[in-house]
Amino acid sequence: MPTRRSNAMLDTYLLKVFCILMAERSVSRTALKLNQSQPAISVALKNLRLIFQDPLLVREKGGMVPTDRALAILDHAKSALESIDTMLETGEDFDPASSRQVFRIGSPDYLAPAFAASVVARFRREAPHARLVLHALGPDFDFERSLAEGTLDVVIGNWPEPPDRMHLSVLLEDPIVCLMSADHPLASRGLTLEDFRRVQHIVPTPYSMTQRGMIDTVLTSLRIQREECVEAQSFMLAPYLLPGTDLVFTTTRHFARYYAGLLPLTIVESPIDFPPMRFYQLWHARNHHAPSHQWLRHLLGDCGRALPARP
Repeated sequence: MPTRRSNAMLDTYLLKVFCILMAERSVSRTALKLNQSQPAISVALKNLRLIFQDPLLVREKGGMVPTDRALAILDHAKSALESIDTMLETGEDFDPASSRQVFRIGSPDYLAPAFAASVVARFRREAPHARLVLHALGPDFDFERSLAEGTLDVVIGNWPEPPDRMHLSVLLEDPIVCLMSADHPLASRGLTLEDFRRVQHIVPTPYSMTQRGMIDTVLTSLRIQREECVEAQSFMLAPYLLPGTDLVFTTTRHFARYYAGLLPLTIVESPIDFPPMRFYQLWHARNHHAPSHQWLRHLLGDCGRALPARP
């Protein structure tokens, strides 16, 4: 255990490092989340240990585990960060043109590229000195914890049942279509329901182990079984596997439209009346009133509303 107190002050940076270390229990993963080097996080952990006079994290067979002292102060550290954020942001003016703030958005890889591009373009116009971090969400990513701890500011997703513990708003609704090679035998005449059942489909690896996707949910409810021939590890890879094959990929219109502009692909209307894919933005109460975050959410909302009007 350390015996000498550090001259370092307990500031918001060290508090944030502490909270993420407690969640990740890894210096390297904490460094990745904070976009810092591992040596920088190691120095921060050393200072935290000296300040609190406790190891905080100790190594065991299964990895790093927090000490009782670390667990006892974790809630206080989270509350302190929330109070500091509120004190600094609430009620103050926010000027995006001069801001150097870092904004972090989490989203799945099946989000329409045209939407992401419009967000980045507008962000650069309005906040040229700020920084935007786009974080890919995976099936094992705990986005609710990331929002609560402030490592993400907004999460975009299309949950069949959005979490009710967060604030949310609808960003966009995207119709479901079928994407196929331009020389596919059915590209010129379209798909019937019988065609949909008979053709070979490419499907993405299930995005969540706990929630079935909207397309699979609708197919199951209608008792429609498709021939799943190829499983791709990501949505963005699937369009590149279509040219020159007899495969069909069922996805959203704006996603399909982007790749049809890059590759020899054709978009065909789905013979099944899927409801549109509804995307939400989700955020935590900790930054609900912060002017900078309100600006970011309005930007995302405006880009979502403008997307259906794009040719």
